[in-house]
Amino acid sequence: MKIDRRVVLNFEWVLPIFVLSICAIGLVNLYSAGHNLHNSIINPPYMKQIYWIMLGTGLMILAFSVDYHVFVRYGYLIYGFSILLLLAVFLYGHITNGSQRWLVVLGFSFQPSELVKLTMIIALTKFIDEHKAQDGYTLGSLLIPFCIVLIPSLLILKQPDLGTALFLMILFFSIVLFVGVRKQTLAVLAGTGIFLLPLLWIFMKDYQKERLLTFLNPELDPLGSGYHIIQSMIAVGSGGITGKGFLKGTQSQLKFLPEQQTDFVFSVFAEEWGFLGGMILIVLFIALILWGFRIGRRARDLPGLLIAYGASISIFWAMFINIGMVLGLLPVVGIPLPFLSYGGSSLVVLMISAGLMMNVSMRRFVLQS
Repeated sequence: MKIDRRVVLNFEWVLPIFVLSICAIGLVNLYSAGHNLHNSIINPPYMKQIYWIMLGTGLMILAFSVDYHVFVRYGYLIYGFSILLLLAVFLYGHITNGSQRWLVVLGFSFQPSELVKLTMIIALTKFIDEHKAQDGYTLGSLLIPFCIVLIPSLLILKQPDLGTALFLMILFFSIVLFVGVRKQTLAVLAGTGIFLLPLLWIFMKDYQKERLLTFLNPELDPLGSGYHIIQSMIAVGSGGITGKGFLKGTQSQLKFLPEQQTDFVFSVFAEEWGFLGGMILIVLFIALILWGFRIGRRARDLPGLLIAYGASISIFWAMFINIGMVLGLLPVVGIPLPFLSYGGSSLVVLMISAGLMMNVSMRRFVLQS
């Protein structure tokens, strides 16, 4: 294989600039969210996030350097490895707040369900590339792809983590609709989904039912299940147009806002930087996502297109769900805000995804020998 010198001249620099810019905003925001903790703990969250960004950057470079066709070729093995990690969670997983979702390796906690979001995209890419359907996929031809998403979803539901399981389903249907399904198949899938919705309620945990009822009316339990969303909406609303200023957000600095370094980081940001700051952040996200779509559109083959589209749409849905959640427009489901929420699992996997998108962009100029 020869690499054309145009690869160097056309290095994909726009995407990492978007990614690292949002990461930088996230660090500033995490510093503020944990400001009162800095003197009480040795290694505050924003410092740990720096370590994760450094690790993520290294893995992004690795993902960029290895031809993405190699990842696709071994897509089922990579996917299988992530499933084994999900199974390992039930044997060796660390329990936090009643949920068993994390593996502890060398002192670092890692959430395998975050890795599955990427490995599922790679496995679906391999299947779709090997089983192209000119007139759209039928219900029967979607059986294997559906199993690819169903297996990890059921394991993640067992943890329990309803939000991530639903996220995988949304991601799956986004990819399937993108590649095309027959109208009859689409009608059957839509009808089945509507039919199964009531059954979902039966299998939901009590706290998950409370979250859904609280979404419909937060005032039902303002000091319990409704507390998170009420405090979040107060924080966002009190930011006004220009915000209260850095380190001056009362909801966050006085610790009224729960989970302000993870699920509700956007509330902290909106309170301090206001509507204008929030819009600038959203515009950055949209620019990153659209650039990912552009990379996919210019990809040299179907696997490149699907990897770029899958990674981009994954970022979109995570952003959309998280911001909708903190604004009270969607139920609280525990989906982190990409590149901003504290936590290494999500951040590292997202940066690997960015590296794969850069990979697709660069490989347009690779000459096969």
